[in-house]
Amino acid sequence: MSDSTAERTPVHLWIVGVLALLWNAMGAMDFVMTMTKNEAYMESFTPEQLEFFYGFPTWLIGLWALAVWGGLIGALLLLLRKGLAATVLLLSFLAMTLTAVHNFGFANGAEIMGTTGTIFTVVIFGISLALVFYSRALKSRGVLT
Repeated sequence: MSDSTAERTPVHLWIVGVLALLWNAMGAMDFVMTMTKNEAYMESFTPEQLEFFYGFPTWLIGLWALAVWGGLIGALLLLLRKGLAATVLLLSFLAMTLTAVHNFGFANGAEIMGTTGTIFTVVIFGISLALVFYSRALKSRGVLT
């Protein structure tokens, strides 16, 4: 890496990138723990919530996986200063949006997850959308190549 490249990389990219990586790693852990039905992890959920999670159709699990792993890969690409980060984070966001539309629009996710679960989904949505705009802005400025 040349000195000019290092100087062009804003410090906020490292801060946002590391925070995004940690945030998405938590999402990946949640996905793995849910899919493997890890008892210690899942014991904090009600029987109704467990039935809800374990009853997801295969296509919805696929979208959830795309959202989670896309977010993690997108964060890594951001740290690597790759322009592909913007596309991957957008795909992750879209998959997350479709998952939320199903869970809250066509299933009774809001009732089952309650206020806390609904608020957390909104937070996830906001962070995902912010990462999409952030990565697109860095790509348009030439920081991501």
